[in-house]
Amino acid sequence: MKQVLVFNSGSTSLKYKIFSIGKDNALKVVKVVKEGNFKGLREDRGTSHDAAIRSLLRSLGNLTDIAAIGHRVVHGGNEFVAPTKIDQLNLRLLEKYNRLAPLHNPYNLMGIKSCLVYFSNIPNVAVFDTAFFKTLPLKAKIYPIPFEYYQKFGIERFGFHGISHQYLVDTVAAKLKKPVAKLNLITCHLGGGCSVAAIKNGQPIDISLGYTPMEGLVMTTRPGDLDPGVILEIQEILIKNNPKNKESEHLLFETNNILNKESGIKGLFGSDHYLKLLKVKDKSPRAKLAFDIFIYRLEKYISAYWGILNKVDAIVFSGGIGSGKPATRRAVVKDLKFLNKTKILVIKTDEELAIAKECLKFIKF
Repeated sequence: MKQVLVFNSGSTSLKYKIFSIGKDNALKVVKVVKEGNFKGLREDRGTSHDAAIRSLLRSLGNLTDIAAIGHRVVHGGNEFVAPTKIDQLNLRLLEKYNRLAPLHNPYNLMGIKSCLVYFSNIPNVAVFDTAFFKTLPLKAKIYPIPFEYYQKFGIERFGFHGISHQYLVDTVAAKLKKPVAKLNLITCHLGGGCSVAAIKNGQPIDISLGYTPMEGLVMTTRPGDLDPGVILEIQEILIKNNPKNKESEHLLFETNNILNKESGIKGLFGSDHYLKLLKVKDKSPRAKLAFDIFIYRLEKYISAYWGILNKVDAIVFSGGIGSGKPATRRAVVKDLKFLNKTKILVIKTDEELAIAKECLKFIKF
């Protein structure tokens, strides 16, 4: 039986799933035959993404059943708006988006590079987190900055977690036995990265994440919505504290590091471990403040999207935080009284399954 291998590469991890494919009237994913997660990957310790893939290769042995390999890629810019078979040429094109999603894209591409070497005769398919939001209306997509930055430089709202949000829409449609095209939802993907999407008639009309995966909700290490003046002030402070930061490369690096790795819950609480935050929030004032800010920002987005949609079939919580311990959901529902009469659905997302389904389009028998 033919199989699809899916990789979801993180900065220090490499998740994989192997799906078997049934062939009757149409190709379809049947079941997971093997899965795993290589954690704690560090190049300087000899546990790189490449080493993890080689280890998996050795355990698989026979590769003749693998018909396609799928990869999650976070940022595809405005060049990659559909699942794409990757070769060396478009791999190089993708590398320019590494700076816009530094916690994701470089590691997504590490997995692809290794697979192009070890699985050179098998289609390697990139599925993009940004693709689901390619049809956002212009009023949600365009930033109110000089228009040439959109026209000439492609600065716009791309949105992320699209693989997850698409999966949630399809899953809710099946659960509620309602056509996707008639479904209005607010989908909340809450994990290390967090986002809320407004879905109208099955299509996204807004998403909290923007040009990069930093906008919107408070996240474990990213701040979400932030006054641009705060960023300028942070840079002034960085320059005053270290003359080297007057050099643009130093300043960009330090600013990026603060906004991507040192902010959000980590910046407020001192740790990016959300479960630890939940355990101590009733004893630690800083933990309680971090939790309250996280919940408040989430409530603001849900309330705004509720107002935009007018009618909502369900609020969907997913991701490690969203579908994990109920404290987060309870806090939101308790504060937002209008949710008492709304379906609250908790769905564990399956990005790998969604990627596998996209790979079927590239398989030839």
